[in-house]
Amino acid sequence: QLNATAFDVKSDVNALQKIRDMGGLELVMPAAFADMGDCNSAEYQGRTVVDFPLTGVSITLPTGLAGDFNAMTFSEQIPGPTLRVTQGDVVKMTLTVPEGEATPHGNDMHASQVTAVPTFGAVQPGTSKTYCYIAEVPGVYKYHCSGVNV
Repeated sequence: QLNATAFDVKSDVNALQKIRDMGGLELVMPAAFADMGDCNSAEYQGRTVVDFPLTGVSITLPTGLAGDFNAMTFSEQIPGPTLRVTQGDVVKMTLTVPEGEATPHGNDMHASQVTAVPTFGAVQPGTSKTYCYIAEVPGVYKYHCSGVNV
């Protein structure tokens, strides 16, 4: 943060000295990426919790042309089910991958703004993973499978 002090780095050969004179620069990662939340956080008290259960299932779809298409789906839908929430709601997403599923599945929800590790990544067959976050930023966001560890 430069506290409203401005200078042109390209034309000012003493720019680095000015930065030193101001005490240096402190680069801070914004808090856009919140912690995962254990779904019992006090931060969620009094908010509407929207459960979003998904099942990671591979299916074979006939293309109507030459052969079939193997697809990883959420709850056997392409595209996956729509989640609609109001800004400020808590999204509680649980991804279950049935026993016997050929591959791990995962979920990356772009609106979640939670840390990628360890939140997203492979959910192994026969297991489930649940995470929560507050829907803070309004808009339309995609989610998609991320079957490998992020």
